This record gives sequence, C-alpha cells and structure tokens, in this order.
Amino acid sequence: MEHDFLPINGTDYVELYVGNAKQSALFYQYAFGFELLGYAGPETGVKDRASYVLKQDKIRLVLTTPLFEDHPIADHIKKHGDGVKVLALWVDDAEKSWKETTSRGAISYEEPKTIKDAFGEVKVASIHTYGETIHTFVERKNYKGLFLPGFIEKKTEYKTQPIGLKYIDHCVGNVGWGEMNKWVEFYEKTMGFNLLITFDDKDISTEYTALMSKVVSSGNGYIKFPINEPAEGKKKSQIEEYLDFYNGPGVQHMAIATDNIIHTVTELRKRGVEFLEVPESYYTDLLDRVGKIDEDLQPLKDLNILVDRDEEGYLLQIFTKPVQDRPTLFFEIIQRKGAKSFGKGNFKALFEAIEREQGLRGNL
Repeated sequence: MEHDFLPINGTDYVELYVGNAKQSALFYQYAFGFELLGYAGPETGVKDRASYVLKQDKIRLVLTTPLFEDHPIADHIKKHGDGVKVLALWVDDAEKSWKETTSRGAISYEEPKTIKDAFGEVKVASIHTYGETIHTFVERKNYKGLFLPGFIEKKTEYKTQPIGLKYIDHCVGNVGWGEMNKWVEFYEKTMGFNLLITFDDKDISTEYTALMSKVVSSGNGYIKFPINEPAEGKKKSQIEEYLDFYNGPGVQHMAIATDNIIHTVTELRKRGVEFLEVPESYYTDLLDRVGKIDEDLQPLKDLNILVDRDEEGYLLQIFTKPVQDRPTLFFEIIQRKGAKSFGKGNFKALFEAIEREQGLRGNL
C-alpha cells in the first residue's frame, strides 16, 4: 500500500449556492427530512450572504444565498442556477492537505486560514476542481461547536421527519467533451485517488445518446467521485443538456445512502419529490437478471426502484428528477446490500428514462 498523502475522513459538508436559501432550506427540511441546524447572516455579523446548515445523520448541506446583486455568489447563480459550489472534505490537517495537493499541481482557491469562536477553532483551505466547483479541506479536531465558527444554532417550529438518509455515497461531476481523463488524472496526481472503474460509451448508451464515465476513489474508499463526459450519439446526451443549462462543468448528482430504500422513497414520493420512471417491462425479468433479493418485488415495482448485482452483492437505486427548474442537479437514493458498484445493469433503462424527460423539455 502506497503512503496516502491525503487521508480523508469523509465528506464534511456540501454547499449549494441558491437563489433563495430560506425557501430552499424549507424544501430540504420538508421533502428530504433534513433538520435545520445553524445559520450565518447579517444577524451573526456576515453582511453579504445568508447560509443555512441542514443535517441528517452524517450528511450536512449548506445553502447559501447572496444579499447583493454585485456579489460573486450572485454571478454564480446567474450563470449556473442553483448548484453545488463546495464539496468539503474532512481531514486531520487542512494545511498539509492544501500543501500536498497544490505542490502536485492543484490550483489554490483559498490559502489555509484558522477561524475561531468561543467553541474553538477550525482550519480550512480550498482548491479548484472542475468548472467552478471547489474542494475545501476542513480540520475540526479543535472545535466543539455545532458546525463552523460564525454559525449560530437555528431551530425551526417546523417538526422535521427524517427519512433514513445516512451519508453521501458518491458525488458525480459532469465535464466537457474530452475532459474526463484530464480530471481523472487531476484526482490521481494531486489528490492520490485511485481509478476504481471505467464505463465507456458501449456500457452507457441507448439508441440515441451515449456518455463515458470513470470513477475515482480516495485511498480509504470513503470518497468516490464518478466523472462523466459526453460521447457521440445520434442526439444530445443528458451530459450535454446539463452542460448547456449549467453553463459548464459541475456536480450532476449526489448519491445518498439509506438502509431502507422502500421507506425512504415512499416518504420522498409522499412529500412531492419526483423520480424518473422506468417502464413496467423492466421488472418482468428482474429476478432472472439479479437473482434472489431480500425485498418483495411489488413495492420496488410500485416505487420504481431499480436493482443491480455485482460480484459482492446487490444494490437498490432510484434517481430524482432535477430538484430545480434548470435540468441540472438531481439526487440518487441508494441502498447497498454488499455491492460496491454503481448499477451498470440499470444504465440503459435509466438513460432511456432521462431521454424521455429530455424529449419533453425539447432538449434531446
């Protein structure tokens, strides 16, 4: 085993820049069962933005909105719509993480700094990755507060109901034509990630569209980033549609793990979250394809949940439709029963479902 020069303990938080953080926070509380944890804004001495921190089990989402039109965050939202800005990584040593990555070619976004309050201190430093997305290294071993210095506890009268979301399983980035290998190399070289798996356009294609994907993983496997790029097809692929509407590369979806996908998806559907639909025919030979599973087939069929098997077990997965009006960011809900893979057997059915949605939008 090579020395892991960038040990990562997991995802610290994901920050989205959004047009209206107050309303978005209520959406994620109601629809996804997140609990409001903290807030930073004018009342806490932050004059140019407002941020809400939401939590469910090990997942932390930060929703940030600018308060002035000439703010860089306002430019980000104008260009991309609501989208992921920061994939923050929890590390033991933020300065060392920044030095190791920038010395290997990563471009610095923000040099190491220490932020403090009555609960201790947190060290942070950031580097650029694809598009305008950044990775922030967060070192919080000397901090006892609820999130980061500058945030105060914020509760709501609204009683949130968690739906069994556990942690972020993987985050997927869409990049432009011919850029996938460049970004895979970036993760291998500057962050010491390993190439885990490759899907080419034969693996991920339908009659009309195709894409290519490679998955990189941190040394300990806690962080997995699939990177997608478009491939030639008869019509415009979902990656091209994303790039057109996001105006460049960015985070396409976050996959969130659950221990009971039937319960989680039942709740999400009840609360109005919309999912991609696969045809009923998908289920006719499902058990022949994947073998024996613990779940009854009927609820999976009713909820449109997909199943795939690899050498180590099987997984259940489903994809939401985009969670904003631009056809960009969406979520995947995944339950792993031993499987380490990403549902290759479902790609065709999924992509045809995505194409049907693209067709309705007039973007195929």
